[in-house]
Amino acid sequence: MATKLVLPLLLLQILALIQFTHAGGIAIYWGQNVNEGTLAQTCATGRYSYVIIAFLNKFGNGQTPQINLSGHCNPTRCAIASQGIRSCQSKGIKVMLSRRWSRNILSFISC
Repeated sequence: MATKLVLPLLLLQILALIQFTHAGGIAIYWGQNVNEGTLAQTCATGRYSYVIIAFLNKFGNGQTPQINLSGHCNPTRCAIASQGIRSCQSKGIKVMLSRRWSRNILSFISC
């Protein structure tokens, strides 16, 4: 009877280990607090698998895209952000861009 329980319990432990090792990484929003450090510093912590840059707040409808980085840099010439993106990517961290939703700034038909 005891041997009949060992195999299913062993199988459950193996499945739990596989699930744990394939768990998703931690994501963080970056770009809305000047005190959070640079993008490169954020990625250098080793805590995150994904960094989401917040926010692309204007695009579509013939508008020039505009990003809001809340004091990190001038969005029209933000070399430190592009350097940070390259730094994160070199560490295998996926970098994504989040868009701010507003009915007034977006028309998917024109994007």
